[in-house]
Amino acid sequence: MYKNGIKLKIILLVTASLVNISIPSSCFATSSTRQEIQEAEQEKGQLEDQRDANQQELDSLRGEQNSLKKELANLNEELTAVSERLEELERQIRDKEQEIAETAKALEQAKAKEAWQYACMEKRIQYAYEKGQDSLLDILFNWQSLARLLNASEYTERIAEADDEMLDQIIAGREFIESEEARLQQEKEELDYLKVQAEAEKSRVSGLISQTSGSIADYADQISDAEAQALEYEASIKKLEEDLEYLNKKLQQEIAMSQQAANATWRSISDVTFAEGDRYLLANLIYCEAGGEPYEGKLAVGAVVINRMLSSVYPDTIVGVIYQKNQFSPVLSGRLELALASNKATADCYRAADEAMAGMSNVGNCVYFRTPVEGLTGISIGGHIFY
Repeated sequence: MYKNGIKLKIILLVTASLVNISIPSSCFATSSTRQEIQEAEQEKGQLEDQRDANQQELDSLRGEQNSLKKELANLNEELTAVSERLEELERQIRDKEQEIAETAKALEQAKAKEAWQYACMEKRIQYAYEKGQDSLLDILFNWQSLARLLNASEYTERIAEADDEMLDQIIAGREFIESEEARLQQEKEELDYLKVQAEAEKSRVSGLISQTSGSIADYADQISDAEAQALEYEASIKKLEEDLEYLNKKLQQEIAMSQQAANATWRSISDVTFAEGDRYLLANLIYCEAGGEPYEGKLAVGAVVINRMLSSVYPDTIVGVIYQKNQFSPVLSGRLELALASNKATADCYRAADEAMAGMSNVGNCVYFRTPVEGLTGISIGGHIFY
């Protein structure tokens, strides 16, 4: 899910038009502006890569969310079908229960009718037996009653047959009703089983719907975060583009200033009068800029400061050169003030300051130095290029 930062470390080359500048023998060039441009270009490239990766992740998240929405729509359709099936089963169960109730009632009536028919038969048999004794004696003593006897016997036989026939019908009806009741009960059990299955399926689908809805909400949150990140990338890139536009203008100004310095009038070191504290200031600047460099590097930094002071393009004092706006990074960062507060300069830093102030230079008329970048040529001493 998206909240892991995408950190792509792709270093872009600075364009040749910015760095591949030939340095003339007078060593005029730009200051740290070139490095700022390179760093800004690199940061812009990294942000663009991160923005593109973020957009890919955003597209992926949206695709996943759309897939889940389709899945949710299918699940809702499935739930509707299951719910309708469940309603139909419940209706069938209600109908079946009604049939069973009616059948049970009919069965009770059939049993009652069967019992009533048995009772009637028993009474008729009892009556025929009790009355038949007296009638038989009368018939025996009166031969004229023989025809009546035969007729009575035939009538009784017919009644018995009718009773038997009716009883058979009643029993058959009762047995049919019992079989129907058993059949209906079996069907109801089957419907009950189907209902349990349908309820389980409904519960399963409802759970999937809840889970899918939650996932869609999670993706919505991730998409919202990714969209916010995309806006931040765009704002940062826009800011860097504005900064690059400013730095490029500044670079052109510095190039022009470097050219002007190369062609300007230079004073002789013998014409310079140093103020009290210049040695202390220069030694501590050398410490901040080249404290970890070999002695040659320390002397070269001091020489750049003195070269600027000798050029009519730059301020004519050490204080003016060092504190000129946006020239030396230790001044901008506050490192120089910390060094001055506790005199961090070493013996080599003071030695380099003394020799530079005496007019010694191992970098000619160079007025800039920086860490190496591709395409920049000049005098390489330690970790710096002097130009």
